[in-house]
Amino acid sequence: MFEGSFVALVTPFKDDESLDEAKLKELIEFQIEGGTHGIVPCGTTGESPALSDSEHARVVDITIETVNGRVPVIAGTGSNSTTRTLRATEHAKAAGADAALIVTPYYNKPNQEGLYAHYMKIADAVDIPIVVYNVPGRCGTDILSPTIARLADHPNIVALKEATGELKRASEVVSLCPDDFVVLSGDDVNTLPIMAVGGKGVISVVANIAPSDIADMCNAFHAGNLELARKLHYKTYPLAVNLFIETNPIPAKTSLKLMGKLNGKVRLPLAPLSPKNLEALRNTLVESGLI
Repeated sequence: MFEGSFVALVTPFKDDESLDEAKLKELIEFQIEGGTHGIVPCGTTGESPALSDSEHARVVDITIETVNGRVPVIAGTGSNSTTRTLRATEHAKAAGADAALIVTPYYNKPNQEGLYAHYMKIADAVDIPIVVYNVPGRCGTDILSPTIARLADHPNIVALKEATGELKRASEVVSLCPDDFVVLSGDDVNTLPIMAVGGKGVISVVANIAPSDIADMCNAFHAGNLELARKLHYKTYPLAVNLFIETNPIPAKTSLKLMGKLNGKVRLPLAPLSPKNLEALRNTLVESGLI
């Protein structure tokens, strides 16, 4: 299940900031048509901290219903509250999600034992495959490789989304964890390098706008066609850089607006892309053949 390109899906909003359910369904179809191997709603790219509990549940429900078993759904369920994380993970399980993506608690800054206890509580309570999400640049908390190795002993904790930006981390986790524990890149720029040391794919931001290229890169690598995988890595590299020209998902949603697929609306405290960066992003999309 955990191999290839899994899109970290944006959450579309109407101009009045309400959830745009019709656009969400359209984006899911765009992903499946593009060959994406799985859908990840309500992650950081989905602005999960800005969603109410009911909106979060609705996005997960719509995604599962629309996908209808065609590809796996890994529902983002993490927050900085263990109780809220547990409630969201229970809902994901009941709704039919294939797995849960659980980010390290942000702002609280728990120590390693606190992080271990947080994940173990969820894994003990809900029988669903769990992907640990480590992104210290956004959370202020770093779950270290030995702690991940301890968690990997739990049968429900099956994968890591690795987004520290340190390439050595993937090698550490692969070497410390059981052979069936999966490492997925959480940074598009590092997908190919991480697969080269044993990773299985990516939870991708770039796939929001170029699903076929990211899926094809993963397919090529797993088929042993390293020349094609490398070619697609460099083709999508400018996108992987400029989709983080400002805080994610502002550039991704702006790109989808320029492509005619969304209105680009983000919720406060995020704000629209600056004019200077808008021009740079537009140029990258033109050069990439997306507009």
